[in-house]
Amino acid sequence: MPTPDSWRKSSYSAGGDGDDCVEIADSPTHIAIRDSKTPTTRTLTFPASAYTLFVDSLKSPTRDAPKPS
Repeated sequence: MPTPDSWRKSSYSAGGDGDDCVEIADSPTHIAIRDSKTPTTRTLTFPASAYTLFVDSLKSPTRDAPKPS
């Protein structure tokens, strides 16, 4: 489980009041994500390999993505 000092804000979260939204904590085997506005609520936890695959898929364009209707 992440410790309080292992959480870091997403680089895409702004520094203004109320703009911080996502914090991430990682370990060699898992990635945890939480809402920075409510840090004591539940977190989402993923195996590190699944999270890496997810982030990589966001970075690469997909030609076969469905078009919105």
